[in-house]
Amino acid sequence: MSKSYASEFVKFLDASPTPYHAVHNIRQHLVANGFKELSERTTWHGKVDRNGKYYVTRNNSSIIAFVVGGKWQPGNPIAVTGAHTDSPVLRIKPVSKRVNEKYAQIGVETYGGGIWHSWFDSDLALAGRVMVNDKKSGKVVSKLVDLKKPLLKIPTLAIHLDRDVNQKFEFNKETQLLPIAGLVKGDQKKDDKTEAEVIDFDSLKSIVERHHKDLLDLVAEDLKLDSVEDIEDFELILYDYQGPTLGGLHDEFVFSGRLDNLTSCFTSMHGLTQAADTGIKNETGVRMLACFDHEEIGSSSAQGADSTFMPSVIERISGLKADGTDVSDPVMVPTHHEVYSRSFFLSSDVAHAVHPNYAAKYESQHKPVIGEGPVIKINANQRYMTNSPGLVLVKKLADIAKVPLQLFVVANNSPCGSTIGPILASKTGIRTLDLGNPILSMHSIRETGGSKDIDYQIDLFKVFFEKYTQFEENIQV
Repeated sequence: MSKSYASEFVKFLDASPTPYHAVHNIRQHLVANGFKELSERTTWHGKVDRNGKYYVTRNNSSIIAFVVGGKWQPGNPIAVTGAHTDSPVLRIKPVSKRVNEKYAQIGVETYGGGIWHSWFDSDLALAGRVMVNDKKSGKVVSKLVDLKKPLLKIPTLAIHLDRDVNQKFEFNKETQLLPIAGLVKGDQKKDDKTEAEVIDFDSLKSIVERHHKDLLDLVAEDLKLDSVEDIEDFELILYDYQGPTLGGLHDEFVFSGRLDNLTSCFTSMHGLTQAADTGIKNETGVRMLACFDHEEIGSSSAQGADSTFMPSVIERISGLKADGTDVSDPVMVPTHHEVYSRSFFLSSDVAHAVHPNYAAKYESQHKPVIGEGPVIKINANQRYMTNSPGLVLVKKLADIAKVPLQLFVVANNSPCGSTIGPILASKTGIRTLDLGNPILSMHSIRETGGSKDIDYQIDLFKVFFEKYTQFEENIQV
């Protein structure tokens, strides 16, 4: 098989240590393929045209992109793929400075349901966004930072001091999941007090009081700032310094963090841009991708799937004439509710591949294998939104794309995760199916996915975007 997309995926993962970086990289790819930016802060009337390609971001951590068909009319269907940009990680606390036993330590907060023991003894780097005083404009602006060096470590306790560690590894997430960042030099307390005394009144403790100055110096140096005082605040995330890579005897694996769920962000991005110009002049609908932040903590945020983001974008599109201007006669206008009822949402999040060492944990007839195609996820209790009409649709699309599909049902004696699918389906009534590429070690600092599955999912999404409106009226409920 061609490894072009797998290799490109590794580069995308390496350049996307945080949701902010992921959205930045998706945006760059879209712009390179002719997409224009829209803003939620301004009207879209007169800015959205047939055959046009557009994107809009929220919080710089969620992004929606869409292509308008050449024969689109208000009320026509939308083919949507959905994914999420976040992953379980450790985030630096607002007051992170810690000193213990002459070690400089960094206070961190757990985000999502991570396999936290996998973070011990890994070389940890830092990345995120920084709010900076821009002296030229006089504004506070957001800048991306990626300190690509092994800065932190959460060391395990030597087996000599914990003889039972191989039986059960237990730890306190507040006091023992605490990275060391260096050794304290000189009289740390005296230096901090001197610095704090010269700072004018502030409603919060200054940035140099709340965080180690050596860390702030690295951030300022990376952003080429005059001093750390230009930093107003930041949101920094820890990640594995060991980069993503292809692996296995035949490079059949992708070893990396954040496969959940940058996998689906990457495949949706390429599926949409590949389909952006194919048959678009005769397309009657809209082709759309949506990548949301905060799925790992329930999606209930201003930029999560449980927000107004996607519904408001669809409502804006539905409120335009085919030439992009205002709709003048509301009686004649198909509402966004009609759009929802005719559209389809492919909710794409990674799936559980069968683990050869724990095969008994899986339902005996539903054991997805890495490298054998996307997994359709089914749950009778509606943790996943797949039903038979949706399954029929995706099977027809996969037949055209020549993409193998697998089925997954969680065993009755195991818990079941959930996705953004049920959230958006319940908010909008849009028909939905849950699927995703199989991976191992989900929520670990390093997960394992399949190289070939990247190509499979891109091909499936491409055909979904190109063919959905042709199938839409032929599968009725």
